[in-house]
Amino acid sequence: MGEVTRPDDFLIARNPDEASTLPYLLLIPVGDRGIVLKARDTWPGATKVYCHRGEGWPDDPEIIETVPVRSVSRRGAAIDLVLERTRKNRSQFVITRARGREVIFWQSRLTAKQARPQVALPTARAHGEVLDIVVDSGEKYAYGFGHQQATTSKRKLPIGDYAVFDDDHLVAVVERKSMGDLTGSLMNGRLNYALAELSGQFRAAVVVEASYSQVFKQEFAAGSVIAEAVAEAQIRFPAVPIVFCDNRKLAEEWAYRWLGAALHEWRQRQGTDVVVATIAPGPEASPKQIRVWAAARGLDVPAKGRIPKAVREAWERRND
Repeated sequence: MGEVTRPDDFLIARNPDEASTLPYLLLIPVGDRGIVLKARDTWPGATKVYCHRGEGWPDDPEIIETVPVRSVSRRGAAIDLVLERTRKNRSQFVITRARGREVIFWQSRLTAKQARPQVALPTARAHGEVLDIVVDSGEKYAYGFGHQQATTSKRKLPIGDYAVFDDDHLVAVVERKSMGDLTGSLMNGRLNYALAELSGQFRAAVVVEASYSQVFKQEFAAGSVIAEAVAEAQIRFPAVPIVFCDNRKLAEEWAYRWLGAALHEWRQRQGTDVVVATIAPGPEASPKQIRVWAAARGLDVPAKGRIPKAVREAWERRND
């Protein structure tokens, strides 16, 4: 592989390494020399295209396509690419990490549209109040809950990524997972340890920023293996649901509503416990007990049969 001066065009070439599972090379004109990626396909459609960094650009590449670039820009973990053509002209490369290694996905507007259901998220308060959500200080790219009626503060949580408290008592916690993180933590066993710890909370849940169908579209593990691992985790730890949402925004909304419902239930239970302890009635008196009570007070009550209405009313008023 040779070095290359950064081109002005977006280049797609055949990967000369025939043993590679990624048959194409991409040269993105960004930076001093561009970025070379191996790719599974030549353009993202309804699903993302998995990419991996290439070792370099071939000295004599078999070019498949050369497309002039209108604009290319890097924003944090994403590279936005706009090509000079009417169709298939806008795409984005998202650079993330899974199981400690770099993972790159290439997506288009169609990909994002498929992943984003056409729903309008509500703005109503969760159970009638503005939630104070604590975000773990180690959480990267944390939810801001800007669309929801919530305030956030950051500090180190003993467990999970997002939590609500009642005074100083940890009530409910949400662990956030991308699909890659979920897959990795299932395969290496870390998730089972986390679920065991989460099970000790009043309420706890895991929210996944992807639909369940993505379980069967992973590059490094068979879908059946991941699905089995998810099922086994839910059987072992039924008190901690693993919830699949379609995307990050819906996962954020679900976490907000769920935390609000958990806090509401906690406070209801705290109030109910007091009421039950103070006013719960004892067992209903037997006819024999009422007769003994009435006779001791000189009331006329038959030894058998129905107790007269007047006697029963007197019994019921005995503590007034």
